[in-house]
Amino acid sequence: MTTNDYAAYIAGLPRVLAGAAALFRDGEGRVLLVEPNYREGWVLPGGTIESDTGETPRQAARRETLEEIGLDVQLGPLLAVDWVHGTGRPPIVAYVYDGGVLSGEQFRAIRLQESELISWKLVEPEDLPTHLLGSLAFRVTSALDALTAGDGARELENGRPVSRPAP
Repeated sequence: MTTNDYAAYIAGLPRVLAGAAALFRDGEGRVLLVEPNYREGWVLPGGTIESDTGETPRQAARRETLEEIGLDVQLGPLLAVDWVHGTGRPPIVAYVYDGGVLSGEQFRAIRLQESELISWKLVEPEDLPTHLLGSLAFRVTSALDALTAGDGARELENGRPVSRPAP
């Protein structure tokens, strides 16, 4: 294969969007959500992975957390990976990492990125479906399930768990 053939092959591959977020909680188990100004609904702190810079999903989640809420937090394990089909856009692969339990001091230190976010709040896990749109509610619930079970990350498609083969 020539260099030109390889470049044409790469250019012809399907496109996939990628994002990463952090799941933060308080001592009572409530989940930190942020309200973006560019779309409806609430989301986890996070955003697009800048793959052109060599950024990894984990690095993106940490960078986006620092940019969006002003906290630089070492992230814990991967909790969920979700393949989300789209209409009028390429599919999205979304990574969710454990951001841990934040202290009162950390919550007081939150500074929103005013160019993107309107507000933040803590939400009880059972109330997440009323705040998160589409497959995001299932993704966050699955990430919480992974935390509780302690048996590894969840593989999801459109927020729904992919069946695991029997051992």
